Amino acid sequence: MFVIDNIRFELVEERGSAYDEEAILERWSDILNRYDYVLGDWGYDQLRLKGFFDDQHNKANFDNKASTINDYLQEFCNFGCPYFILRRVD
Repeated sequence: MFVIDNIRFELVEERGSAYDEEAILERWSDILNRYDYVLGDWGYDQLRLKGFFDDQHNKANFDNKASTINDYLQEFCNFGCPYFILRRVD
């Protein structure tokens, strides 16, 4: 369980020991608090964080729906990069 700004997230997927709570806290931005899912991926020793909405969320457009996370990993992340997915727990 990961808690930031009184919002709880759970780790739902991890590849390659990517989850590093200290690195997440350093890179976290308040804008991520509004998302249902947060993807973290590592490339060139840098952590990138990207938010996604649940597919039924009224603010979700095609590019930031949770169902497109795999597409994002394939198109915008380094091949085989370590990554993790956090899901907001209300």
